[in-house]
Amino acid sequence: MKQNIRTNKRVQIPQLSSEQKLLYRKVVFLLAAGFCLTPWASPPIALMLGIFLAVTHENPFHQISRPAAKYLLEASVIMLGFGMNLAVVLKAGASGALFAVGSITATFILGYFLGKWLKIPIVASALISAGTAICGGSAIAAVSSVINAAESEISVAMGTVFILNAVALFVFPPLGHALHLTQTQFGTWSGVAIHDISSVVGAASHYGQSALYTATAVKLSRALWIVPISAAASYIFQHQQKKSGETLQHKPQVPWFIGLFLLASVARTFIPQIVDWAPLITRISEAGLTLTLFLIGAGLSQRMLKAVGWKPMLQGVVLWVFISVTSLVIIMLVVR
Repeated sequence: MKQNIRTNKRVQIPQLSSEQKLLYRKVVFLLAAGFCLTPWASPPIALMLGIFLAVTHENPFHQISRPAAKYLLEASVIMLGFGMNLAVVLKAGASGALFAVGSITATFILGYFLGKWLKIPIVASALISAGTAICGGSAIAAVSSVINAAESEISVAMGTVFILNAVALFVFPPLGHALHLTQTQFGTWSGVAIHDISSVVGAASHYGQSALYTATAVKLSRALWIVPISAAASYIFQHQQKKSGETLQHKPQVPWFIGLFLLASVARTFIPQIVDWAPLITRISEAGLTLTLFLIGAGLSQRMLKAVGWKPMLQGVVLWVFISVTSLVIIMLVVR
């Protein structure tokens, strides 16, 4: 009998060169970014898509995506001002200011004792507290520049805040609906309790237009505290820096775009022609903010995540739960 002998031939799969791999990653990245500008993309989807690409493909534009996200976020926030009446901005900002002094002070005090108890380096602990108390990554960047924080300490704080921001984007809207919060209540709560303005806007836009405007105004009024907090941090850490022979040469970073946001709101209030363009400008702004969340997610690095140990994460979670619960209780009692 004749036996049929099969010969297994190994299929040769052509290997891509490094240039071809880079081109492939760039095409995938740009297609994903383009998708985030379509009506099918939402802020949570954009954030998760950015994180997925960062983990699986790496960001081929990592050198420009972070500054691009910063400037796109600021431009989008300024455009939001064209859709907001000045009276609404001032009212929301005033209501948020009522919580600012007490919540920021309490967060820093609690963060200080938590850091000591968990034996977290004081600089990293201060940066986590600043990010939680004020406005996430912007506050961390500002405070770190005036206290000469090391790159590793900044990565710990940024990674902690980034993870909690992503969680807040998914958790806050369902909680708001479950608690039957009004648009104003949810907007105020988001502006106080969520770290970065990008996630604040992403969560509030899912809840409603009024919540979006309130949350934006509250968060921006809170971001103004970057300047005095940075100045205070510079003064407190100055003696320690002098002992080590270092000098503080940086000045607090002033969030100038908030002033432009207010000017846009003034224009919306007193120039009737802008009212007709406001809906279009708002849609462009919301698309820009969705793309911003994609870029923020794509800027995630494994080094940043590895830098976050369980102690800094525990401090961040405790501070976040503290400010979320206490502000929620107060808002439900006094805001309608």
